[in-house]
Amino acid sequence: FPLSIGPEPQLLARIAPGIIWVAALLSSLLALERLFRDDLQDGSLEQLMLLPLPLPAVVLAKVMAHWMVTGLPLLILSPLVAMLLGMDIYGWQVMALTLLLGTPTLGFLGAPGVALTVGLKRGGVLLSILVLPLTIPLLIFATAAMDAASMHLPVDGDLAILGALAPGSATL
Repeated sequence: FPLSIGPEPQLLARIAPGIIWVAALLSSLLALERLFRDDLQDGSLEQLMLLPLPLPAVVLAKVMAHWMVTGLPLLILSPLVAMLLGMDIYGWQVMALTLLLGTPTLGFLGAPGVALTVGLKRGGVLLSILVLPLTIPLLIFATAAMDAASMHLPVDGDLAILGALAPGSATL
């Protein structure tokens, strides 16, 4: 981003929340399409449904595995991203908290959309249309918390809402 908008640290720090959360959303959406598709194609989806486990537990395990592939690497790389975008330590800590609370929510919000589009050949566009409106509150509160952190304002309310969105979206 410094190559395209200039190397001003204040500008980079100001647009950092949007950059980080758009990257998190895009990485999650790209991987979401394959959440159940491979299982449907090889027949293991039927076998998963026949397990003596409740189906929500199976879906929860698949969403957590999706989070480990998409959300956890973002969380691990967040100190490097914060340094590159000129964020301070407090801003990085809040960014890590928003990613920790918000990236599982992306998977939980996307799982019903994936279940609806799993049988389609090219369901990625429809999946995006279904899931993107559901992620808007998450993006609003995550970027609001990071903006407040950059101005050293309290972020408790935004983080509490992000914390409530995760179990709320898991019920979908």
